[in-house]
Amino acid sequence: MNFIEELRWRNMLHQMTDGAEEHLKNGGAIGYIGFDPTAPSLTIGNYVQVMLLNLFQRTGNTPIVLMGGATGRVGDPSGKDKERELKTEEELDANVARQVEQMRRFINFEDGPNKAILANNFDFYKNMNVLDFLRDVGKTLTVNYMLSKESVKRRLGTGISFTEFSYQLLQGYDFQCLFQKYGCSVQMGGSDQWGNITSGTEFVGKNLGKKAHAVTTPLLTKADGTKFGKSTSGNIWMDAEMTSPYKFYQFWINSDDRDIPKFMRYFSYKNKEEVETLEVEHAGDPQMLKKILGEEVTVRVHGQAAFDAVLKVTDLLFNKKAKKETLLELAEKDLATIAGEIQSFNISKDALANGINIVDLMAESTAIVPSKNEARRAIKGQAVSVNKDKITDPDFMVNHESLLHGRYIMLENGKKNKFMVVAE
Repeated sequence: MNFIEELRWRNMLHQMTDGAEEHLKNGGAIGYIGFDPTAPSLTIGNYVQVMLLNLFQRTGNTPIVLMGGATGRVGDPSGKDKERELKTEEELDANVARQVEQMRRFINFEDGPNKAILANNFDFYKNMNVLDFLRDVGKTLTVNYMLSKESVKRRLGTGISFTEFSYQLLQGYDFQCLFQKYGCSVQMGGSDQWGNITSGTEFVGKNLGKKAHAVTTPLLTKADGTKFGKSTSGNIWMDAEMTSPYKFYQFWINSDDRDIPKFMRYFSYKNKEEVETLEVEHAGDPQMLKKILGEEVTVRVHGQAAFDAVLKVTDLLFNKKAKKETLLELAEKDLATIAGEIQSFNISKDALANGINIVDLMAESTAIVPSKNEARRAIKGQAVSVNKDKITDPDFMVNHESLLHGRYIMLENGKKNKFMVVAE
């Protein structure tokens, strides 16, 4: 399939300029997407556009990742009801570095005839003074044209600064610079970027006398109407320190059944025949499709070792027959993940120096049970475990030796009630 055919079967095509399909029919094109470094990590929402670049490359074209070292200093008004809070230059530079590191995991910059190109639009402006900008860039578009863009029109009632109003000039000039330097003839993005992207085709047409093209994807929303890429606790980040691999995997596992056909098309590297075959095979079991997709994307983003750890954490939390070996194999960061998922209690390491009686630990130090009598009954009924070891003696002492990675103790009271004690 060529690029446009690939987008069509995946339902990832929203708009394109006249002639774009013919231009992209045989591969060999150069196209770009810009990423403003407004955060230290990409989100799953950004990953739609990363997938777009990946598919562009897989269909024989050369992708350009344009980092917004300049546009990030200005702020894109698209989709925003008020002015963005500007980041410091130091924050933006650090964010660029971290996002580039992530990009290199998903797009081939290293070898092959269509290896990806990395650029930073700060390089287009760092030596330009304001008069040059007004003459060479500002003269290209009329104010009337700029006011007609949806990203600007929706802000006229609440107000828009000249800084954000000028954003489309920067993005338009970016396209012109990439066309001149690399022969880049296609700009891609989400449907909310159509106005900014077509400003770029205007720049190429007016200033270079060349034809450039725009291709956009639909904005991806979930079946309940909420924005894709968010959970009840916020953004799903592609940095393991910001969203743990476990939470990342659970995002896919807990997604709405109605969203799975869409997600499979947007985020799987599997081809049309493979996706449709899986959908037939698991027509009555959407949870299996979630597991298949969740594994593919989690391994791609976080690696096989992290996914293996995710399965161990999942087994420990949800499998009533999970073994002690599973708990002992977990890394400290995995235990921290579990502590964030189940009810946890903090105790002092000093309190463990002479040991804490299991009854006191359950009833007083943690309030896992309401009373010491309740703790003794639970122990007598063989319901209590410490780190997967059954406790039968109410005089059992919990001490430093009980700590996993010098910090964590897992307590269980019955098959369903799991708790994490964290020693500080």
